[in-house]
Amino acid sequence: MSEEKKNVALFVTCLVDLFRPNVGFAAVRLLEKAGCRVSVPAAQTCCGQPAYNSGDRKTTADIARQVIRTFADYDYVVAPSGSCLGMLKEHYPRLFPDDSAWGPRAADLAERCYELTSFLVEVCGCMDIATSLPASATYHDSCSGLRELGIKQQPRSLLGQVEGLQLSEMEDTEVCCGFGGTFCVKYPQISERMVSDKVDNIIASGADMVLGGDLGCLLNISGRLKRQGSKVRAYHVAEVLAGMTDLPAIGEADGE
Repeated sequence: MSEEKKNVALFVTCLVDLFRPNVGFAAVRLLEKAGCRVSVPAAQTCCGQPAYNSGDRKTTADIARQVIRTFADYDYVVAPSGSCLGMLKEHYPRLFPDDSAWGPRAADLAERCYELTSFLVEVCGCMDIATSLPASATYHDSCSGLRELGIKQQPRSLLGQVEGLQLSEMEDTEVCCGFGGTFCVKYPQISERMVSDKVDNIIASGADMVLGGDLGCLLNISGRLKRQGSKVRAYHVAEVLAGMTDLPAIGEADGE
């Protein structure tokens, strides 16, 4: 008797929806290949992180309640973003410390939440990527994924299965790129210095591509690469793992 498929809901994220839907489609392909039954709830919205980072806890709590209701009936909630998933998993429970109704519901959601590469490795045991890409790449570790969720080896172990792909680690790969959501708006000069340092390390690695698990970081990095005239291309790790790099790289398409 075949194993019952995992009932997974994809939390698409705002940036993927608005700037890079291909990442969402790649995530669905990977999850289905791993034997999951995937749903994309239409009622999902922003995770509330911009409001949370700006100190607006009331609006954040209202958004969190809506998200919790939307994803209540799924075994797992998976997102191709350590930043947004970190909000659901680490910060939602802190929004309702004394709420006997919503506190347990937030904690329940947190237990079912996974970043995409973490879910593929730790829950699905997915190592048979069966795709190829003759290129050299370096990987940027985003802050939320690395520090809140422990995302480090998971994407690298999966990328190691991509035939023809050579992974070259850059210097200071764990250092922030300067995006930080509202941080880059509040402190643009500091953010620009940080992303410039990051881009210098990417170029010094000699890689053709820079990969990552958070679209915000990749948009920030690709924008700086483009302004410096670099030929290094940026892709989300899901696009590479799913064999969906036929589109222009992040930052190269019209409107990005």
